[in-house]
Amino acid sequence: MFNFMKKKTNSEPETPQQKAERDSAVDKVLLGYEIGMVSIATMVTGLERKGDQLTLDLRLPQNSRPESIQQELGQLLQPHGIKTIHMNVRLPAPEKGAGSTLPKPMPKTTNAMDNQSQSSATNNANAEPPITKSAPTQASLAAHPRIRHIIVVASGKGGVGKSTTTVNIALALQKLGNRVGVLDADIYGPSMPTMLGVDSVKPELENEQFVPVNAHGLAMLSIGSLLDGDNTPVAWRGPKATGALMQLYNQTNWPQLDYLVIDMPPGTGDIQLTLAQRIPVTGAVIVTTPQHVALLDAQKGIEMFNKTNIPVLGVVENMALHTCSNCNHTEAIFGTGGGERIAEQYQVPLLGQLPLASSIRAQVDKGEPSVLADDEFASYYVNIAKNIETNIDKFAKPVDDKRIF
Repeated sequence: MFNFMKKKTNSEPETPQQKAERDSAVDKVLLGYEIGMVSIATMVTGLERKGDQLTLDLRLPQNSRPESIQQELGQLLQPHGIKTIHMNVRLPAPEKGAGSTLPKPMPKTTNAMDNQSQSSATNNANAEPPITKSAPTQASLAAHPRIRHIIVVASGKGGVGKSTTTVNIALALQKLGNRVGVLDADIYGPSMPTMLGVDSVKPELENEQFVPVNAHGLAMLSIGSLLDGDNTPVAWRGPKATGALMQLYNQTNWPQLDYLVIDMPPGTGDIQLTLAQRIPVTGAVIVTTPQHVALLDAQKGIEMFNKTNIPVLGVVENMALHTCSNCNHTEAIFGTGGGERIAEQYQVPLLGQLPLASSIRAQVDKGEPSVLADDEFASYYVNIAKNIETNIDKFAKPVDDKRIF
């Protein structure tokens, strides 16, 4: 293992064995900590350790978050005797035409991990303050130069048919004459490749960028397309999962698109917050069932989008009614009126109500969703797509034609 601790000095005497063990532990942390699937060890340009303090000189990639990196490294290194982390950060050179080509220095930052006595806190009182830079907002994000609208399809909980709805909405928007792409942001449970019948197709690389998979005319990319097999688990912590999402979005050569439809994971966690702060979203579609528990979680999803200034385009009520294939009896298995109530409560459109039908499930299982198969349920999704198109232009973000990738 490469030793990143060559420049280290200690204020307290240590035996050679203790020193080697502590150095090795810190090395393992640095080698294992990744930013955008790249070890932070490759970004270290200088390192010095003095007792329980560690100073890192870092050259971080664009769109990285020094505050989060500092905090997470502090937590990981505290068990190995590191109480305070100093970070000297340099950002990448400005884009072409933006002025000086010299890297912009960031202020030195300090992460105090010492929770011992008041006297220790007093000794650290003169330490430089931490970074206080606020998180990006949707209003500060420029639109993608090749994508007109980015729509996220989300739900507060799993099991409501969100991914099935996503893939059919994307195909329906395409059927209406739009150029459409699909980004599978469900890092832990990617399903788009299987639902579109391209699970065996790997994306190509051109100029260090992914080329989206052509899935029945859709430009599709998913972490599932990069894994070795269907049973390969994505056992990643939050920073690595969010880094993978941003890599799929930023390092993909998306063609000119009218819509990029993003299939979100369930919940309101790291991936949702990262997307809200770093991807320019036109609006969100909320998928729910009439069931009371599903509606409670859908409300949390709407509240999260409201707080992150992402417009909610409307609500889709899935599994609204079930018609028995033997006797044609229709029954509201999950209750009635839930989608209407939540749409009325938040003053957003009810984009459509979908039946609970086994053939909808069967079609996506074999890689031919209802809209692609043009079955009896395709019209439901086409009507939802029409309702999305009705008001979406008023939420569009201004395109920055000067943006260079």
